[in-house]
Amino acid sequence: MSNKKVFLIYPPSPVMNREERCQQPTDDLIVIPPLPPTDMLYLASISRKYGYEPAVKDYSFFNETIENFKQDIMSIRPRYLVVNAATPTLETDLEVLKVAKEILADEVVTIAKGAHFNFLAREVMQTHDYIDIAICGESEPAFAELLEGRAPCDIEGLCFREEFEIIQTKKRAYNDNLDELPYPARDLIDNSLYTRPDNGKMQAVIKVSRGCPYHCFFCLATPLNGSIVRKRSPKNIVGEIRECVEKYGIKNFIFWSDIFNLDKEWTRELCREIINSKLKITFSTNTRADSADIETAKLMKKAGCSLVSIGVESGSQDMLNKMGKKITLEQVKKTVKTFKKLGIQIYAYYVIGLPWETRDTVLETLEFAKSLNTEYVSFYTAAALVGTKFYDYVEENRLGMLNYERPYYYPCVKTHFLSVDELFELHKKLVRSYYLRPSYILKMLLSIRSFKQLENYFKAGLKILFRP
Repeated sequence: MSNKKVFLIYPPSPVMNREERCQQPTDDLIVIPPLPPTDMLYLASISRKYGYEPAVKDYSFFNETIENFKQDIMSIRPRYLVVNAATPTLETDLEVLKVAKEILADEVVTIAKGAHFNFLAREVMQTHDYIDIAICGESEPAFAELLEGRAPCDIEGLCFREEFEIIQTKKRAYNDNLDELPYPARDLIDNSLYTRPDNGKMQAVIKVSRGCPYHCFFCLATPLNGSIVRKRSPKNIVGEIRECVEKYGIKNFIFWSDIFNLDKEWTRELCREIINSKLKITFSTNTRADSADIETAKLMKKAGCSLVSIGVESGSQDMLNKMGKKITLEQVKKTVKTFKKLGIQIYAYYVIGLPWETRDTVLETLEFAKSLNTEYVSFYTAAALVGTKFYDYVEENRLGMLNYERPYYYPCVKTHFLSVDELFELHKKLVRSYYLRPSYILKMLLSIRSFKQLENYFKAGLKILFRP
């Protein structure tokens, strides 16, 4: 094959964080920064392994249009075009594949990936005849085998066309050896564009594990990545950190996982490995509200942990029980107290709009959030994404047409007790009531350590005050 070019893109759609379970826009949310296209950088490294020349571009980040894509596709003329398509922006995301086929015809093989295709690949391909291949499952091994030259019918985890027929191969088993993946090809992007929202410093995403055993009602983590937590070795992770520090000058990280500290011994070993490496870094990561302990938290702090995100989800114990969260409000309080004691900032996530939500449970969430008084919060409206138990429930109980126009900000669907408009008004009340408290504003002003931090807080405040 003479054409050895691969083009890996985030399409010219609204800016989305497209990392596996998270398909969330950044414009409507207060402190969610755009993340680098790390999944595509993995595929770029794999492309190089098989002798291909990869290019990576995030059109949404640069506010570029389909016209910019047309110019690039005519210039690059890749053999393989890979797009990450999210459920909320599916139709606009896939438009690039249609355009590529119109320009290059059979010269290009169009490939779609993303959570949606794990569950509805065949259905999407039946109505979008310009998609040649959809990857259904973990993309790295399937893409590697494709570049290696295997026929699609011999590759597990694909949906593809063969003349007038759509064929879906056997589901691929999860990759148990994440250490075998090459480090992401970060030289293909401008890393300085992806920064921490508080201080504007360059930040990278390091994927440390995959999988979650809890299978919450609204979450894609378990359906996508399985119920067994598959972890990279601490030495492998620190090797990637060292490359980021020494080659790219990146010292701030998000340790991306479905659940970071479930295996406490692994968490401690990773922290000790970072400490022993003498690499001076900071990182943020997630924690379950029932799995924090002071000894592990101390090691996390010493290794450079500056912030933990906690999926609190609700201030109503009844709502937590119904969504299968398997935590208690007392456990949340204890975990927050543990990290506050060590000076680690906390980013609490809450979600409203699940089927059993009432006005009272929303207000319980607001009061509980205020009582925790964490540095950052996100109040999401629940999005019933394809593959979740929530999506199936909406379909079975006829809670209305799914609306993904502004996911996580404008409600996706009504509840048994609240209309979409009522939910939206409550959502705005939550955000403003939390962030516009004088005591909270004073607390955050006193925490400012740089002009960039002040600028970012000011912008966030304007967003809270004036967004529709």
